Amino acid sequence: MSRLSVPDLQSATGATGEIYAQLKKAIGGVPNTFAAIGAHGPAALKSILAADAVLASGSLSRRDQEVIKLVISDAAGCHYCVAAHNHLAKLAGVVPTALNQIRSGEPTGDTKRDALVAFVRKLARSSGTVSDEDFAAIKAAGYTDAQLVEISLAFATTVFTNVFNRINDTEIDFPAAA
Repeated sequence: MSRLSVPDLQSATGATGEIYAQLKKAIGGVPNTFAAIGAHGPAALKSILAADAVLASGSLSRRDQEVIKLVISDAAGCHYCVAAHNHLAKLAGVVPTALNQIRSGEPTGDTKRDALVAFVRKLARSSGTVSDEDFAAIKAAGYTDAQLVEISLAFATTVFTNVFNRINDTEIDFPAAA
């Protein structure tokens, strides 16, 4: 059971109720993490959803976005987000074998994806400025300057939900990552 209380989704009112209604309409339900964030910080949830809308309109594929979020969540040890982004990556077309390889740090055989995974994993596990070699590698893999901005945005929103779920111990409502 999650640590923060969440009101009945049907009876939520105000800004929280509006966000829940939008989520139900858009995706058919309200994931536990969004329910808890919205119950206690509707403006924070709106900002995360707005950032996700920016990513959706950008040039990074949905697959790449979910791979980024999976790698960051795995590095952070956020079990909720690993389950969520593993599931969402499958829905975006990443095959289960590749997901297992990504989570275990093995190459997938997709050179561009592997470069993205390596770059994001280094970002998640290090501090300071990215090395010239790492920058050159992600650029050589074909990622544009605009996509580096999008990678940064995906990273930032994922860190927020990772930290929140670790604080809340959010009950996982996605299939476990196998």
